Amino acid sequence: MKQAGDFKRTLVTTALPYANGPVHIGHLAGVYVPADIYVRYLRLKKEDVVLIGGSDEHGVPITLKAKNEGITPQDVVDKFHGIIKDSFEKFGISFDVYSRTTSKTHYETASEFFRTLYDKGEFIEKESEQYYDEEAKQFLADRYITGTCPHCKSEGAYGDQCESCGTSLNATDLIDPRSVVSGSKPVIKTTKHWYLPLDKHEPFLKEWILDGHKEWKSNVYGQCKSWIDLGLQPRAVSRDLDWGVPVPVEGADGKVLYVWFDAPIGYISATKELTPEWEKYWKDEDTRMLHFIGKDNIVFHCIVFPSMLKAEGSYILPENVPANEFLNLEGDKISTSRNWAVWLHEYLVDFKDKQDVLRYTLTANAPETKDNDFTWKDFQARNNNELVAILGNFVNRAIVLTHKYYDGVVPAQCELTDYDKETLNEIPVLVKKVEDALDNFKFREAVKEAINLARLGNKYLADTEPWKLIKTDAERVKTIMNIALQITANVSILIEPFLPFTAQKMQSMLNLGGLTWVDCGKIDFLSAGHQVNKPELLFEKIEDETIQIQLDKLQQTKEANEAANKTAAPAKENIEFDDFVKMDIRVGTILEAEKVAKTKKLLQLKVDTGIDQRTVVSGIAEFFKPEDIIGKQVSILVNLAPRSIRGIESQGMILMAEDANGKLEFVSPANAVKPGSEVR
Repeated sequence: MKQAGDFKRTLVTTALPYANGPVHIGHLAGVYVPADIYVRYLRLKKEDVVLIGGSDEHGVPITLKAKNEGITPQDVVDKFHGIIKDSFEKFGISFDVYSRTTSKTHYETASEFFRTLYDKGEFIEKESEQYYDEEAKQFLADRYITGTCPHCKSEGAYGDQCESCGTSLNATDLIDPRSVVSGSKPVIKTTKHWYLPLDKHEPFLKEWILDGHKEWKSNVYGQCKSWIDLGLQPRAVSRDLDWGVPVPVEGADGKVLYVWFDAPIGYISATKELTPEWEKYWKDEDTRMLHFIGKDNIVFHCIVFPSMLKAEGSYILPENVPANEFLNLEGDKISTSRNWAVWLHEYLVDFKDKQDVLRYTLTANAPETKDNDFTWKDFQARNNNELVAILGNFVNRAIVLTHKYYDGVVPAQCELTDYDKETLNEIPVLVKKVEDALDNFKFREAVKEAINLARLGNKYLADTEPWKLIKTDAERVKTIMNIALQITANVSILIEPFLPFTAQKMQSMLNLGGLTWVDCGKIDFLSAGHQVNKPELLFEKIEDETIQIQLDKLQQTKEANEAANKTAAPAKENIEFDDFVKMDIRVGTILEAEKVAKTKKLLQLKVDTGIDQRTVVSGIAEFFKPEDIIGKQVSILVNLAPRSIRGIESQGMILMAEDANGKLEFVSPANAVKPGSEVR
């Protein structure tokens, strides 16, 4: 088996984000930050590497969103492709090309790929029964069918999954299925599709993955083994839909390539757009291909896409698929449908110029081997206690003291002490640790060791105390400051893959450029007499108030979700009509209102009922100020027996409506009526 160093070039692909919404921190932590770190690392090593990305713009969720908003699917993907691409650029994800699956090149590439497999006889054709909407005159994809879940009995379950209990479903499992398109009850109808016979490729996959790639991450290898051991089945590569790449064979009207088949071909079409030499990245055995994805895409990139490539015959296969697990948010699963997410485009506004703070937090807490949790408090702590207190503090000390003592001119090293040598010898050790971790896709470990070099610099300055020594041994301080600056230069290289904006600032302050990974470990970056520039603040402390704003935003989302999902209380037991007519409900006008002393909830009201003016005690003080409800018309039960509340005799009951959030609203006539009017 080839090792990484045996290849001439590296092709890195990232899962195509779905263009029906923006990207969030879960996407970043799982796919895009680790991919960008790895590619930046290889570029620093002067290796031939390309980073390929793009938007996945086909599929049913996009057509559903378009239908709900009364726009076209193209309108949807144009909007979100723009938002996603802009967010990635501003966040520093350094794609060589960021394309889209609605491009002309992609349509041609996907059609050609399908046709090649079709002409080689690599597909099987078979008929299946599928739901059909007779009113809309179209077959229905699973997401176009809703009904009652057979497991939890929740209404509104989709044909592929119940959102309430999470159970995977077949559309035919639903109770009382309905078409999302017309609302009518669908019928079963026969349709023809093409299938990729994965079972045919099972022997190859066993040998290639289970025997040949035992070095893959355990979560990736384990999921592949589980699928293969269960036995693979043919998988449809087409579906009945009017949005997507048309199936390029005769008699396939109204059918498009299934999005799972279409999307990974987007890596190939994007590379075609990048370079006319695209084949050397896809068909040359000297190319190493890596797929960066989340765990929900493991099967597609390790079993399905390789089977497609193998069937085509001229493409290389991935050498590694370093998939991550999922990132949760404040203890709950990130969900785009519930708006439970930190959206990248919003973060870039709320935390201007703090891209590296989020990159650092997501890397230090990356879900590499298990699901992990992002919390705003951890984000704040990592910024304040690590980026500010360790990295920022060290760099600031080194540059500030150089300007204070030497007007920004690098002093010469004099005789080195044992402690100086010990410190300098630690630099290549840490560089090797970072390198080994990156080579093995262990990004959490890599960023920790990179920051440890700044810790080393902090410790060196704290131990040598040049700010004290300058008064008694100025010559010794020159050596100390020279070493501190050499460490700073090394740090600027080590952190560049993780914190590119910070590394750029550091090298600008040091007046250095063109540094590469080969330079790591050097202790003579800055020669005596070199001029360094004025210090800039790399990071600033994030205060509790800033974090609370984000926590409040999430709390509002949580409350909105709870309100949206709250169902009306079931009806009480039936009563007889004679019981109902005993109640005398009138329209009254509030004349006076005041708080009841020593209570939070009670207001004492004087109400003109048209019959009389009477006192009513009502538990509405949390929702209404007394002065705001004078003159308000309300519904009042006037024949309720009086009762004493906090020593006040209450003569009736004001009728209120309670919304899903527990807020009370008056039950009032739409237009003013005479007090005493009966409510019937």
